[in-house]
Amino acid sequence: MRFVTFERAGEARLGLLTGGEIADLTAETGAALSLLGLLQAGEGALAEAAGCAAGAPRHPLEGTKLLPVLPRPGKIICLGLNYAEHAAEGGREKPDYPNFFMRGATTLIGHDAPVIRPRVSEQLDFEAELAAVIGRRVPRHVSRADAPSYVAGYACFNDVSVRDYQRRTPQWTIGKNFDATGPFGPAFVTADELPPGATGLHIESRLNGKVMQSANTRDMIFPVDETIMLLAQCLTLEAGDVLVMGTPAGVGFARTPPLWMKAGDTIEIEIEGVGLLSNPVIDEA
Repeated sequence: MRFVTFERAGEARLGLLTGGEIADLTAETGAALSLLGLLQAGEGALAEAAGCAAGAPRHPLEGTKLLPVLPRPGKIICLGLNYAEHAAEGGREKPDYPNFFMRGATTLIGHDAPVIRPRVSEQLDFEAELAAVIGRRVPRHVSRADAPSYVAGYACFNDVSVRDYQRRTPQWTIGKNFDATGPFGPAFVTADELPPGATGLHIESRLNGKVMQSANTRDMIFPVDETIMLLAQCLTLEAGDVLVMGTPAGVGFARTPPLWMKAGDTIEIEIEGVGLLSNPVIDEA
């Protein structure tokens, strides 16, 4: 199943992708459906909602404004340096423990929405990433073997980074939390459609059609199952929390000369079996 959050008549609605159309589940049920609400409702809620698609009004996917798949998720926990070659291009050693940092929901935008280059910096960089969405409360100290069962599904993510601000402090938080720098979508793909842990999938970024990053999710240093296990040693993961799993080598800052995104550019993130996330770049007004 592939769910989208979209805007119609000024409100956020939940839809199911069927070919090139969106089945409007909100209109069909008359309820204020959301992906987050369905995840929090527990096992079977996603399938039950999808079962309403047959009689639901349809909207063309093309031309419909898509929102982040989870506009207001719970925790957004990101991993840095989670591909060995990306760590090396930044002059870092392969980490022994994940480099965790947090993003806020106010950074998130949907497919086709503009990434905004801020007035205060020209160092706007792209990062192709896989996002894993937690489907139910993860017990503390969950085993690595059981961890994948707590993932409800996956989406594409672009961890757009303002590099000079990222390096202004020992922690990366500020450079990762500018408004309109977190493209997330276009669709939420349920875990049953992908290999366990979404491993073995090609991941790529393209800037104005030119390939920048090209790798495979099997190259992650800390894959989804191990990441969940390690986080569960420390904190409670809940339905609707998002894990953004790190980026491969090829980002703009590591190039000679550095390659920064600018107004007029288009950045695409594509993950095999998950989807294609595309966003234009504009300057802050």
